[in-house]
Amino acid sequence: MTLAPGLYHYLIIAALLFCFGLAAVLTRRNGIAVLMGIELILNAANINFVAFSNYVTHALGGHVFVVFVILLAAIEAAVALAIVFAIYRHFHSVEIPQVHEMQG
Repeated sequence: MTLAPGLYHYLIIAALLFCFGLAAVLTRRNGIAVLMGIELILNAANINFVAFSNYVTHALGGHVFVVFVILLAAIEAAVALAIVFAIYRHFHSVEIPQVHEMQG
């Protein structure tokens, strides 16, 4: 007898990933750790898209959204890492509280 994971199991995993990502975004001061938290949040959304697509609608709409979210995450990571590198070049640190010093 095999126990195939149901929709509930995927939703629990996605909720855990979302909570870990949100905790990382809210508690970390390091810019790279915040970016990793955002990636966890996006991956939780991807799991939800695929799970609902498979178990509720039986269509490929969720899978198409996942491709777009992955593309968005790649673009976001490239731009955000460029900003983090610029901050590091200027301040020799990637701590978020030092960013307010860049204003005007």
